[in-house]
Amino acid sequence: MSETLPALEAPNPHPIQLVVTDDLGRNRLTVLLRLILAIPHLVWISLWSFAVGLAVLVAWVVAIFAGRVPAMLHEFMATYMRYHTQLYAYLWIAADPYPGFTGESGYPVDLEVAPAASQSRLTVLFRLILAIPAAIVASVLQNVAWIVAILAWFYALFTGEANKGMRDLQAYCLRYQSQTYAYLLLLTQRYPSFSDE
Repeated sequence: MSETLPALEAPNPHPIQLVVTDDLGRNRLTVLLRLILAIPHLVWISLWSFAVGLAVLVAWVVAIFAGRVPAMLHEFMATYMRYHTQLYAYLWIAADPYPGFTGESGYPVDLEVAPAASQSRLTVLFRLILAIPAAIVASVLQNVAWIVAILAWFYALFTGEANKGMRDLQAYCLRYQSQTYAYLLLLTQRYPSFSDE
């Protein structure tokens, strides 16, 4: 008589996933001028951030009463998060092509955001307080990523390619940062994760 083993549960991936398809090739000229080339993006993200700030206030009020963020607001903020991730990947030399201004999918370091789902009204109400530990970790990782970006800038400038270890560390920092911001923007109820699962 054979014993039946319990079925293994499928992993529950985080609703905010970073997708890296970067080939490590870097154009030395655009690496050299990276910060200058990013100026229009820095202006655009400042304007877009203001609009997202207003959207998250509306989403917060609606989610407290309805238990979920409206799909239209969710998609607007998810597109912003994709753009934010693509811009930081570009600034940190973690990706090479000049990013678009619309946050469309397909960038070599991209963000996948799951559709809007129900959320606990209580965690929505206290989201800012609950996010403090994750925001501290994200801030530390962002500082690490900027230091690595300086090293990656020199490396790419001299070799014409990115160092895989540096790029992967920046991708890790980007993933955690994106999950933290997505948590704050009510795109997910799931807390940021240190692992890829």
